[in-house]
Amino acid sequence: MDHFFSANGWLNQTISSLNTVLWSYILIVALIACALYFTFKTRGVQFRMFFEMIRLLGDSTKKEHEKHVSSFEAFAVSIASRVGTGNLAGVATAIAVGGPGAVFWMWVIALLGSATAFVESTLAQLYKRKTQGSFIGGPAYYMKFGLRKPRMAKLYAVLITVTFCMAYISIQSNTICAAADKAFGVPPLVMGLILVVLSTLCVFGGIGRIAKVSSVIVPVMAILYVVLALVIILMNLRLIPHVFAVILSNAFGLQQFAGGTLGATMMNGIKRGLFSNEAGEGSAACAASIASVSHPVKQGLVQALSVFTDTLLICSFTAFIILISGVFTTPGLNGVQLTQMALQSEIGPIGTQFVAIAIFFFAFSSIIGNYTYGEMNVKFLTARKGWLTFVRVMNGVVMVFFGSLASLDLVWSLGDLFMGSITLCNLVAIVKLSPQACFLLNDYRQQKRNGIKSPVFHRSQMPDIEKDIEAW
Repeated sequence: MDHFFSANGWLNQTISSLNTVLWSYILIVALIACALYFTFKTRGVQFRMFFEMIRLLGDSTKKEHEKHVSSFEAFAVSIASRVGTGNLAGVATAIAVGGPGAVFWMWVIALLGSATAFVESTLAQLYKRKTQGSFIGGPAYYMKFGLRKPRMAKLYAVLITVTFCMAYISIQSNTICAAADKAFGVPPLVMGLILVVLSTLCVFGGIGRIAKVSSVIVPVMAILYVVLALVIILMNLRLIPHVFAVILSNAFGLQQFAGGTLGATMMNGIKRGLFSNEAGEGSAACAASIASVSHPVKQGLVQALSVFTDTLLICSFTAFIILISGVFTTPGLNGVQLTQMALQSEIGPIGTQFVAIAIFFFAFSSIIGNYTYGEMNVKFLTARKGWLTFVRVMNGVVMVFFGSLASLDLVWSLGDLFMGSITLCNLVAIVKLSPQACFLLNDYRQQKRNGIKSPVFHRSQMPDIEKDIEAW
């Protein structure tokens, strides 16, 4: 068992080789090219409509007696999945493997990728379906009803269920156990069993309960972490110019280029940035589809804002703490333990314990948030409740326990492989459907120019695809 889960085991080596082929050329080029394309097609929607994004967080067409999820609750569900180990452990891994310059490429993929998040989330709203008093949707739905490619839709539904309910769950569980072991000496086996119990209770509660839990926990935990990070940054304000200099010099440095590590810097920054903010995977589009709004663009803008919240805010704070501390140069430190050591160097031993507690809330909210995407796509594939129960058991029991025992390298390699697979599949779909998202954006802006404070969309405005649009 130890050899099977070891960092140098045959399984990890095989998955790492597949990741090298997938990520070295294909996915990085595709991600950047699509992000640039969507930024151009929407005329920089993520920049010129930033304040509208913030305003829309308080906008809701949900009535008290309705079962629909509000715009903010859908935002919180997507943040629950985004804000997790990617922010504390993922950033640390990117810096440890790719150097400080990886942070710059995380910023790039967030700034440009927010346009991708806008497109996929707007399309998810457009093609969402009504189900038992609420909404459901995501890439599988716009592939089936928008592209009219049911086989592609089924492939994506299977891939995203495996990715989020299995691969990503193991990463979250692994990180929680590693942090608890270092801070409190809790054995991974014991922590794994505790997580199994807690996650099982949550995932069997369904999407509605997850939305309500996330809308309370996520803002609180994010604020606490941001406050602590701001305190540390303000205490070391004189070092911030140096931190930016280190990031930029490593992102474009001649030393990295000559040493052949520039590619590794870009790759790790983009991979960890994508894992953290999910722009392009299509996963957050699933969360966007469940919101009750009067126009698809509203939730597209809100989801674009969540990319900024995740990467440019929380991930950046983690990176600053690590770079200010200087512990990233210590050999052997990686993942969440690097973040723990960085905080310990700034605020003492309590820093290690704080990260362990924070990572529990961040990662556990991701575990239950990730399950949401699996449930949606299982319902897309089949109406048989037995399959939903199977996914719940795999999510809440099997993969949570597997992650607590597996090695750090193995769980991240597994996550990268499936992340790349669903991203490529989704990018193909949203590129083809992007003219519809652009039409909706222009309609929204025109209504705003005409003095309509809360734009409304009806499917009759798109007669060519009216029969494919159910919820509008």
